[in-house]
Amino acid sequence: MADNRDIRVTITSGTIARTIVVLLAVALLYMFRDLVVVLLTSIVVASAIEPFTKWFMRYRIPRVLAVILVYFVVLVVLFGLILLFVPPLLDDVLRLASTLPQEIEKSEILSEYLSGSFAAERIRDAIIETISLQELFSGAKNAISSVGGGVAATAGRLFGGALSFVLTIVFSFYFSVQERGIEEFLRLVVPSRHEAYAIDLWKRSQRKIGLWMQGQLLLGLLIGVFVYLGLTILGIKYALTLALLAAVMELIPIFGPILAAVPAVVIGFTQSTTLGLAVLALYIIIQQFENHLIYPLVVRKIVGVPPLVVIIALLVGAQLAGFLGIILSVPFAAALMEYVADVEKRKQAQVESAPV
Repeated sequence: MADNRDIRVTITSGTIARTIVVLLAVALLYMFRDLVVVLLTSIVVASAIEPFTKWFMRYRIPRVLAVILVYFVVLVVLFGLILLFVPPLLDDVLRLASTLPQEIEKSEILSEYLSGSFAAERIRDAIIETISLQELFSGAKNAISSVGGGVAATAGRLFGGALSFVLTIVFSFYFSVQERGIEEFLRLVVPSRHEAYAIDLWKRSQRKIGLWMQGQLLLGLLIGVFVYLGLTILGIKYALTLALLAAVMELIPIFGPILAAVPAVVIGFTQSTTLGLAVLALYIIIQQFENHLIYPLVVRKIVGVPPLVVIIALLVGAQLAGFLGIILSVPFAAALMEYVADVEKRKQAQVESAPV
């Protein structure tokens, strides 16, 4: 005989209240997502410079002075890189914008491909229209030449505006100067019963975030050098510009290297079919070298995030916060994976302790 039992689901007022609070919290986070991105960026920056701060402190330098020294060195390096690379980079872009359409017309493979379909015709028209970008890049070059304004404008655009940039510097400086600044911030926003776990989770995640940022910078430097050497040996035009593009695009996992390879291959084919194929082979070799040797040693062991999670995190980050969201997606996916691992451990412990 079938066992007919009524199943009742009781929803208490407490459950309703918690649901409303969670929904309101999500809505507030979305409304103030720009400020949230600033805070998260500040946390990543503070985590990235923490090892350098501790290195200075080993020489009995007070923490405040150590943080100031780190920021000073970073700003001087950034200032120098912009002065050193941006003017020649814009010169290359200007020449490329003015000569690329003619070079494509001369290339048998590219001209044949770009006349083969409606979509290809649209691509060719878009490329030819890049000549009009010369005025834009000329203006940018003049802006960079006025050093202070160029550095401020570049940094401001990267961090989503002047106010966001200033707030990022202020918050990251505060988190860095206060040895337990981020822990104190967590105590303010996390309920007291979850406080100890949140701080422990943060300490584990902080190490991963800091090492990830350092690893990505090292990865970008190595790839930029390899690309520059390879393109220079092959005799490809605009080698410095393409190498800098490859280095910067390394900050975008998975998709970045592919996007960086496209203009290099196109420029190679404008010089000759053989060079185009050689550039394609060069990028494939560098990518394989990165995937199987550099990335596992520098990043994957540190972060430990599955590729599918990385892709999802990239898409969510891009949708919520644009370029900065892409940069922040992987380290915070790593923190999320730490939490998921803790949940799995608790479940496993409950299963093992359950009576048989």
